Amino acid sequence: MKTTIVMFAIVLLFGTVGVFAKPPNGELPRGLQKKVAEGQQLPPGWQKKLMVGYRLEPNIYAHGRVIVPVDDRGHIIVMVEDRRLRLVQATLEIIEILN
Repeated sequence: MKTTIVMFAIVLLFGTVGVFAKPPNGELPRGLQKKVAEGQQLPPGWQKKLMVGYRLEPNIYAHGRVIVPVDDRGHIIVMVEDRRLRLVQATLEIIEILN
């Protein structure tokens, strides 16, 4: 009886792991993709992650617009909604928040 309960608990534990996984390839979840496709803004929480030294998430970068192309140092300036960011293009590390 104890073995059956333990096995059942293990199956439940590992059976729910996929539910908490991030979408593949840095994509936005389906609901957010739909909002962005309809022209709505990204959720307000992404702006809290903007700090010098941190990396911009690839899905946020994908929704941005390049303002200044790559310079000789490998830096790029991107506009994401109302924010201008100077990034290292190769790593998407935030070097400077311009506004």
